[in-house]
Amino acid sequence: MPPTLILVRHAEALHNVDKDYSIHDPPLSELGQTQCRSLRKHFFKTEVPNKYQISLIIVSPMRRTMETALLSFGNYAKENNIPIVAHAGWQENSDKPCDTGSTIEVLKKEFPEVDFSRVDEVWPDKSRKSEKAKKYWHTKDSILQRGEDVLKEIEAKVWPEMEDGKAVIAVSHSGFLRAGVTGWWFNNGDYRIFEIEEREVKEGRPSLKQITGAKGGMGQSFETPAGLGGDLPEAAVGGLSVGSLP
Repeated sequence: MPPTLILVRHAEALHNVDKDYSIHDPPLSELGQTQCRSLRKHFFKTEVPNKYQISLIIVSPMRRTMETALLSFGNYAKENNIPIVAHAGWQENSDKPCDTGSTIEVLKKEFPEVDFSRVDEVWPDKSRKSEKAKKYWHTKDSILQRGEDVLKEIEAKVWPEMEDGKAVIAVSHSGFLRAGVTGWWFNNGDYRIFEIEEREVKEGRPSLKQITGAKGGMGQSFETPAGLGGDLPEAAVGGLSVGSLP
């Protein structure tokens, strides 16, 4: 069976409330915590365990994604010995303060339930002055490549070790999930379920087949496809992303 990938956008965080993107690595808002409770109730009524068994939970190493994962799936993960693993590849696109992470030393103290051992040593650097951080630059090429890379990693490294009927949850961000991975919109606290289609020659981007309806698992996301790449800037010049919105 092809691997099942459950992609979740974090619930509302403080920077979403008033669109204050100057907040560094913001936590969830009160509404965001409520959205997590709604997600948990819906998800474990409709998806798990009657349809899917979870084998792994991947999280972007940002406060809002890890809080969403723990509030929504943490008890289930603990009871079933499911690892929650931080992965820098699933972080958000921009290099604004709200989309730039905290150091691993800080996060380990705040989130002892999360395994940070596999986080790229470049984290949280996204500077365009750093060649090592190029994979995390806010450019179309970097983000599309990063989206392809995380899917290939699921396909090549995670899937072969999975038992049939198992699924992976990845808790990430609207921009990356939409423009870098799926081409679909994700509202706060909503999710979409995909199968990575089987293929003999594993070259190029893996193809995704959506299982959920067009409005997402919670029925709260825009149903019109956005397309990969979307509004991503073509290149970075002088520290600014060409084509990006202010």
